[in-house]
Amino acid sequence: MTITPLCTPPQATEIAARRAKAQAAMAQAGLDALVVFNPDNVFYLTNFANMVHERPFVLVLPAKGDPVFVMPRLEEPHVRTRSVGTLNFAPYFEFPAPKGEGWDAQLKAVLHGHKRLGIEYDCPQFVCANLEGRNIVSEIIEDLRAIKSPWEISRHQYASDMMMHGMNALLEQCKPGVIAMSAYSAASGAMTQKMFTDLPSANIFSTKLQAGAQPQPITHDPHNFTDMFIPFSEAGPHVALSAGMTNGYGAEVERTFFLGHVPEVAKRPFDVMMEARSLAFELAVPGAIMHDVDAAVNKLLRDAGYGDCLLHRTGHGFGVTAHEAPFLAEGDHREIQSGMVFSIEPGIYLPDIGGFRHSDTVLITDTGNLNMTPWPDTLNALTLPI
Repeated sequence: MTITPLCTPPQATEIAARRAKAQAAMAQAGLDALVVFNPDNVFYLTNFANMVHERPFVLVLPAKGDPVFVMPRLEEPHVRTRSVGTLNFAPYFEFPAPKGEGWDAQLKAVLHGHKRLGIEYDCPQFVCANLEGRNIVSEIIEDLRAIKSPWEISRHQYASDMMMHGMNALLEQCKPGVIAMSAYSAASGAMTQKMFTDLPSANIFSTKLQAGAQPQPITHDPHNFTDMFIPFSEAGPHVALSAGMTNGYGAEVERTFFLGHVPEVAKRPFDVMMEARSLAFELAVPGAIMHDVDAAVNKLLRDAGYGDCLLHRTGHGFGVTAHEAPFLAEGDHREIQSGMVFSIEPGIYLPDIGGFRHSDTVLITDTGNLNMTPWPDTLNALTLPI
């Protein structure tokens, strides 16, 4: 399966198809309108990425017709520049504002006559308070985001290629004595330069490119980047991460690597991690249940004696962010479907030895799955010369 990578904004037809699917789901749910506050959902329906601050942005998608954007008048030129697809506008001057002139008055006017309003599960209370009890929680947009269109898959492939570009730049920097900050700066800079060379108009509000590596002393704590001045040393395990968003679509690739040689105590946990990873790839196919994939992977790790060394699920979704639902996690009982994009990243974390985790961006296909970040993953390939 060959995927052509793309980094450009969507065509109006792509946005129109999303809105039409949302409105069809709204009709089934008997909703008169969706009140969309989550910036990621706003982006999904408009291609406009806003910086969250005290001035509210609220998108109203009616059961029929085009969305109405309640937003600061200050941002209207910005919205018109970045948005894709037809939008109606209900701007307000400023926040706070005199009574009757603020965002809440505009929202109430837009929603006049609507009786059943769908809201996101994370819609803020200050928005809900202005809906007069007409709101019910609906995850219509989140459900739509889980299944990628062919165009979105091309965007994820570009993001995946970018993360591999970052991984290459990162591992070139990782030598004994080099501090983590130096490697991070060089690799993240290389990714940013490529992004804005490929697409000078890329949106900085929906682009976040980071490539960094954890030296061995902190790899047992997977999100510990509190000291970027630790130098890399011989052996390992060290963990390299290249992750983020490219003009609105996310991906990641991560690898456990060694410098010069592999300590004997690191060989078994590395091998067991690879067995868990292989099992996850085997099980993450259309029709499988997400819970079952994670449960099987966790059982393998527990049976190998690493039950006390597990810190996270097998994987998470990608989309217009780099970290979102659905999840390859015990407790998520949804069915895996073609068009979903997950990370696959089972890990083992040993405080006295280090962390062991590879991560890849994986597309669920009609017949199985496709690794969109096929970076070398064997112990031999990841034992780097010094």
